[in-house]
Amino acid sequence: MIEKDQLQQLLDFAVEAAREAGEIVMEYFQTALTPERKPDRTLVTAADRKAEERLRALIREAYPDHGILGEEFGEQQSGSGRTWIIDPLDGTASFVHGVPLFGVLLGLEVDGEIVLGVANLPALNELVSAGRGLGCFWNGRRATVSGVDDLKEALLLYTDGANFEPHGRDAAFRHLIAATRMHRSWGDCYGHILVATGRAEVMLDPAMNIWDCAALLPILLEAGGTFTDWQGRPTVRGGNAISTNTRLFDQVMQAVKTANSGHAPDRVS
Repeated sequence: MIEKDQLQQLLDFAVEAAREAGEIVMEYFQTALTPERKPDRTLVTAADRKAEERLRALIREAYPDHGILGEEFGEQQSGSGRTWIIDPLDGTASFVHGVPLFGVLLGLEVDGEIVLGVANLPALNELVSAGRGLGCFWNGRRATVSGVDDLKEALLLYTDGANFEPHGRDAAFRHLIAATRMHRSWGDCYGHILVATGRAEVMLDPAMNIWDCAALLPILLEAGGTFTDWQGRPTVRGGNAISTNTRLFDQVMQAVKTANSGHAPDRVS
């Protein structure tokens, strides 16, 4: 069990590290940057790599016995039971197109539990951080999810509507689109952060990696929300994710279950 004072020190470190990485990312934003395609066809840029290199250097200097798992440079294992999980630039496609909806994500796993998360959205001047039992903070003020309790009044977010069908989630996606008041493709980590800060109610992701999720789980939980896979399990290893404001969690899960059964009604009550 990690002590609260120690967790706060680790969170303070993570906030400053994410800020430094964000500064590196912003040096490349809206410049003549040529992206590359990784084997999985996702984009990567010099900004992704430089930001992760900086995060790894900061972690090795401050916590040389900790492990590191990053999107761009893989895993550096340790026997400490503590592993930093890095996504140096979540939303690279937005970044490449000059759109500011991207972030630096940093989470810490201690003995199998994600205990803290930081999401720095440098182009928007927004930073959200959370530690288990410490609360969630958005630019220094307490962050909480919205109080909307009727799915018909909810704002639903996603990244790319074309991604649901290849992952077998199109029926649930279409059903939830029809069941909610409004929907927008404000995606990647930004969509989950909007839920955590009370500006949206549901965020859907049909495919996620652990580095996409690690920072977000504690942020959503400490803001009073939920962060689960599509089976409703609070995990960063589910391969997909749904964030809600908690009040709508059961309604969203019922909509997913009903759509998957092939008998989706016109609306969810």
